[in-house]
Amino acid sequence: MLYGYTHAQTMNIKTLPYPKTKKGDVTDAYFGTTVPDPYRWLEDDRAEDTKAWVQEENKVTQNYLGQIPYREQIKERLTKLWNYEKYGAPFKEGKYTYYYKNDGLQSQSVLWRQVDKGQPEIFLDPNKFSKDGTTSLAGISFTKDGSLAAYQISEGGSDWRKVIVLKTDDKTVVGDTLIDVKFSGTSWHGNDGFYYSSYDKPKEGSQLAGLTQYHKLYYHKLGTPQTEDKLIFGGEKTPRRYIGAGLTEDERFLVISAATTTTGNELYIQDLSKPGSPIVNIVDNFNNDNSIVDNVGEKLYIHTNLNAPNYRLVTVDFNNPKSSQWKDLIPQTENVLNISTGGGKIFASYLKDATSFVQQYDMNGKLERNITLPSVGSAGGFGAKKEEKELYYTFTSYIYPATIFKYDIATGKSELYKKSGVQFNPDLYESKQVFYNSKDGTKIPMIITYKKGTVMNGKNPLLLYAYGGFNASMTPGFSTSNIVLLEHGGIYAVPNIRGGGEYGEKWHLAGTKLNKQNVFDDFIAAAEYLIKNKYTSKDYLAVSGGSNGGLLIGATITQRPDLCKVAFPAVGVLDMLRYNKFTAGAGWAYDYGTAEDSKEMFEYLYKYSPYHAIKPASYPATMVTTADHDDRVVPAHSFKFASRLQEMQKGNAPILIRIETNAGHGAGRSTAQIISEQADKWSFMFYNMGVKW
Repeated sequence: MLYGYTHAQTMNIKTLPYPKTKKGDVTDAYFGTTVPDPYRWLEDDRAEDTKAWVQEENKVTQNYLGQIPYREQIKERLTKLWNYEKYGAPFKEGKYTYYYKNDGLQSQSVLWRQVDKGQPEIFLDPNKFSKDGTTSLAGISFTKDGSLAAYQISEGGSDWRKVIVLKTDDKTVVGDTLIDVKFSGTSWHGNDGFYYSSYDKPKEGSQLAGLTQYHKLYYHKLGTPQTEDKLIFGGEKTPRRYIGAGLTEDERFLVISAATTTTGNELYIQDLSKPGSPIVNIVDNFNNDNSIVDNVGEKLYIHTNLNAPNYRLVTVDFNNPKSSQWKDLIPQTENVLNISTGGGKIFASYLKDATSFVQQYDMNGKLERNITLPSVGSAGGFGAKKEEKELYYTFTSYIYPATIFKYDIATGKSELYKKSGVQFNPDLYESKQVFYNSKDGTKIPMIITYKKGTVMNGKNPLLLYAYGGFNASMTPGFSTSNIVLLEHGGIYAVPNIRGGGEYGEKWHLAGTKLNKQNVFDDFIAAAEYLIKNKYTSKDYLAVSGGSNGGLLIGATITQRPDLCKVAFPAVGVLDMLRYNKFTAGAGWAYDYGTAEDSKEMFEYLYKYSPYHAIKPASYPATMVTTADHDDRVVPAHSFKFASRLQEMQKGNAPILIRIETNAGHGAGRSTAQIISEQADKWSFMFYNMGVKW
């Protein structure tokens, strides 16, 4: 059955009255300015009155969404679109080849394995971890010989993990389950044990919202209790907020990265081939991003943006590893460089205007070839063990469903390995990149995707999505959900705004701290460009972003409530004066600055902080989304923002908050949860634009 939609007057859905959200008289003083925070009580996610408020708000939201006549039709369409086999790229561990597969509508993808071309078998099925499908597999690592595996599980989307060790042959559990592990990999040293990182669990208050300050690196010896795990790095002597560790492939070196914020890290190394050898410092500051990507004997390969905002690959001898001794192997270019290795080769993946360009080098830095990609888009996964002869990579774009290719490292030939089974014909659509000027004249790229033949008359429903922070690059990627928009003449647009990493560290820094307004200006200018060029108009424009992108949407609608018809701030950082008081929030100070830094920084944050910037005005139809187990951007941000927005709304458009239960910041959600949220998003958007399905 085909659906089409026409533009029509919106039926008048009766919104239940919003809950009477009580107001307190809490205030804070910053540099002589008193700031009221009437909804502070909503920060306590364990309090009965907060739980009652969540229930009441969800009742209003579900009542509203339940009256949209085509909500179920959209959900049915999404369910049908989602129902195809999905594969992850294969990887080899010991004698097995492993890969992830989802039959279509399974809550979580299943980890399969096979020997050569033998019969595939299920290795781990996360759908059996919990009855409701909300416990997910959150990472796995294998010993070098593939005989043991340590896998992490996340319950209800939390960032806190448990670690379980298995013998891979018969899947018997080894030792006890490790608990309270957070922001960590598991790095094996032989078959003896592994390194992992965690925080002390908050002793007071909420386990989900409590501040997690200092990371610690431990070594867990198999067969011993977790209480006996040895502290390797961190703690009182070297307090760091983020500590990550990994071993070089030959397991000779332990590499430790230590950081206090999400940008810039120290680098340490320890020679494990000599018992009792010290941990040696390579980089002793947080000014740049540095990582050891490989070694050949004592020659270390380091990916860095020291003196190279777009990154370079350098080499150095382990015995004299300070940065003054680093030698360029692949120098910086005008495009941002990422590095991976496989089959004894180096793969240099460049971002050229936010799309992929990949080159293959030998270990001495000699260019062997440019790799031919299927189209313009995003390629990822050029990595394999040193002895491998082939690797697998995935290619995607806004109109190219994720496709897996097998790559022969010796010849450079790619062959199709797994094509996506999604119901989508790329020939009917186009994606084009445009460049527009922001408020200060900076040129910003944007990719606009739509059905061929779409008439640009200002009446097309358009979803404008962006992120703009933390050096993260928004590269083209296919979305099954977006088919619902595109197949009916809608448009999807993604600008690569400042704060991201698309043009290196300079681009990132241009959207941080006292430059953060650039990010909002870039996004607003994107909307104005789309309206001016008749891709859409104010009445058919929706804006969307999650996490730091939720901050972007919150700031956009408080600064320009007249800009769009619909807004989706998802799991957003919305209280900029208190974000650093919760969980890992203090680590975001490099991007945001804090209200305690200086009078100037406080005033800057106070001015744009979405929660504080809400004034009485006519706001667009807004659906705030969050989750009760989000322990990265705590739901208090969304609770407080939605309460104040409901209070200050002078127009007729609804202000709803959709609170997912048993879910976190995004990772690990069940397929049913994802489809349900996407159906609600499109229903809310189309309905408030007066679009009849």
